[in-house]
Amino acid sequence: MALLSKKDQQELMKEFEALTRPVKLVLFTQDSDCEYCPDTRQIVEEVAGLSSKIGVEVLDLQAQSAQAAAYGIDKAPGMAMLADGPETVDYGIRYYGIPSGYEFASLIQDILMVSRGDSGLAPATRAALAEIKTPMRLQVFVTPTCPYCPRAVHMAHQMAMENSHITADMVEAIEFPHLAHKYSVMGVPRTVINEVVHIEGALPEVQLITRLMTVMNEREMAALTERWRREWE
Repeated sequence: MALLSKKDQQELMKEFEALTRPVKLVLFTQDSDCEYCPDTRQIVEEVAGLSSKIGVEVLDLQAQSAQAAAYGIDKAPGMAMLADGPETVDYGIRYYGIPSGYEFASLIQDILMVSRGDSGLAPATRAALAEIKTPMRLQVFVTPTCPYCPRAVHMAHQMAMENSHITADMVEAIEFPHLAHKYSVMGVPRTVINEVVHIEGALPEVQLITRLMTVMNEREMAALTERWRREWE
């Protein structure tokens, strides 16, 4: 039985007419201890079936451990979203858990963004992000019923797209309770940056950049602060 209704399929097909560069979804699943792996695979394959510009590769997390390690994926379901074509580009966009409920919107937004090759961020934000050289990992904890979570997820993925030093994960809190407990996730969205900065809610670009600055080294922070000041004067 299809998870997407006929109406949803038709609306998505119309949206996907705007796709330019092919997008590849690399999904890692496993046969045991992964309740949502089958449904995640079905959602991803149904979406990909709506456009010839969306491809899917399904791998086993354990059997293809080398490929999983290359993408930095350590749990299932885990997915990397890539720009495909003559040269594949990995922007560091990751999904852990099923992109269902409100998070389905994040999946579609990201596919459109990666295909057009444009994050859509403000020029000042792009300039500020270009100054970041410190490796950063943004983990955005979500639940399918959270209407504010897609904004936080997409913003993190936009920033990952702009800077190769940034990786951004959507993490479905219910599927990974050990991580939710580790990072004291009491409400969503909750973003964890390099395991030291914790953000509640979906912040605007300016505020999220400011929080990113707190995990940068002193030299980078000084340069970014000055650049940010000039851009927003």
